[in-house]
Amino acid sequence: QVQLVESGGGLVQAGGSLRLSCAASGRTFSIYATGWFRQAPGKERDFVASIRRDGATYYAASVKGRFAISRENAKNTVYLQMDNLKPEDTAVYYCAADQNYYSGSSNSSEFDYWGQGTQVTVST
Repeated sequence: QVQLVESGGGLVQAGGSLRLSCAASGRTFSIYATGWFRQAPGKERDFVASIRRDGATYYAASVKGRFAISRENAKNTVYLQMDNLKPEDTAVYYCAADQNYYSGSSNSSEFDYWGQGTQVTVST
């Protein structure tokens, strides 16, 4: 089993930055890929970014060039660095872990474990 805890969300002005963290515990060695998703009120949960065990990264077009996903293996933690934030980035951000092969899918059903989310609010 894998447990995921997100942190780092908060309120930031447009153009500002935040770094989200996803700390994994349990059977972390079984994780093949880790992804970030976000969900705004009344909207579907959308793919943001993911990183595979071999280091391959994937991004939604809406965040490419502004967000960066990275991993610190010693801490079993995946980060999402968010720069040049926009009001439309406002959402609850979730991290998710995939324990099987991952080829860059944006489908949330590909992931096996989920955190509880952290709120990101971007003001004008």
